[in-house]
Amino acid sequence: MKAAVLREVGKPLQIEDVQINKPGPHEVLIRTVAAGLCHSDLHFIEGSYPTQLPAVLGHESAGVVEAVGSEVRTVKPGDHVITCLSAYCGHCEHCLTGHLSLCVSPDTKRDASDEPRLSLNGAALPQYLNLSSFAEQMLVHEHACVAIRKDMPLDRAALIGCSVMTGVGAAIHTSSVRPGDTVAVIGLGGVGLAAVNGAAIAGAGRIIAIDTVASKGNLAREFGATDFIDASQTDAVKEVMEMTKGGVQHSFEAIGLTQTAEAAFNMLRRGGTANIIGMIPVGHKISLMGAAFLSEKRIQGSMMGSNRFPVDMPRLVDFYMSGKLKLDELISQRIRLDQVNEGFADMKKGGLARSVIVF
Repeated sequence: MKAAVLREVGKPLQIEDVQINKPGPHEVLIRTVAAGLCHSDLHFIEGSYPTQLPAVLGHESAGVVEAVGSEVRTVKPGDHVITCLSAYCGHCEHCLTGHLSLCVSPDTKRDASDEPRLSLNGAALPQYLNLSSFAEQMLVHEHACVAIRKDMPLDRAALIGCSVMTGVGAAIHTSSVRPGDTVAVIGLGGVGLAAVNGAAIAGAGRIIAIDTVASKGNLAREFGATDFIDASQTDAVKEVMEMTKGGVQHSFEAIGLTQTAEAAFNMLRRGGTANIIGMIPVGHKISLMGAAFLSEKRIQGSMMGSNRFPVDMPRLVDFYMSGKLKLDELISQRIRLDQVNEGFADMKKGGLARSVIVF
């Protein structure tokens, strides 16, 4: 099968012929229909986060089940599925206490003594984020995908697999936005726009969208924002504090930078919660005023929107089909697999929401 392989940090992905194995007892073989380009992939391409190389990248995808292992009961051939990088085992402490997105059990992977799921010229390829979806097929653990209704367009369903689940989940699950709450979202890429949409679905009374690209203001309003701040022209923290007369109850940082993480905390009102969704590069630290914690302000991370994806993703599909969840507006362009490097170059320019590879 054709796949986009990262061989070296900082170098373009190469389209190569990769071999894929047959499903084991708890595995599912999926024909990939669509895969979104996520900024998280760019972190690994540029070396901000480490991964074993060479590797097939990609982790935001949807497709059709081609074959299943002997013990698989959750999906069957012909099912349309969304994948999720936060594969879960179902029996560890995290899973049993309802925190599926925090599972890191090795039970969702093949043992080192087994044949690899993916190989290149006879050598094993590590599976990237449990998926490796920049490829014509995926071989995944059954708890890394969920079946969805077949009238859902799969190019839009793919977005639910990462950016939408991450952003909407951060608002609804991680921070528990409630009707009437005040919200600020920093960074209006795919994840940030999904956080805006999630806050709107949760009933937030005021949603302040913040970005340095002025043209994203109108887009943010389509997703439910009530206000927009062009951070290239003003101090966003000062603006938020003045607009809300004391700060917001929930802030969401969807970029992954030290300064924007600090800004997310500094724009909180007393008792507010800052949620860091973006991937701050390894080794970078943030600095906060210790006295601010006396007013019960909180800062916390969010892993894939604190999801229970087998339940959440089909519900998000229903939200889209009923018009509540915005996905059409997220897709800036559809590209071929061999245009993947052009897609990442466009991402770095900062003007797009999402590029989606359509196989």
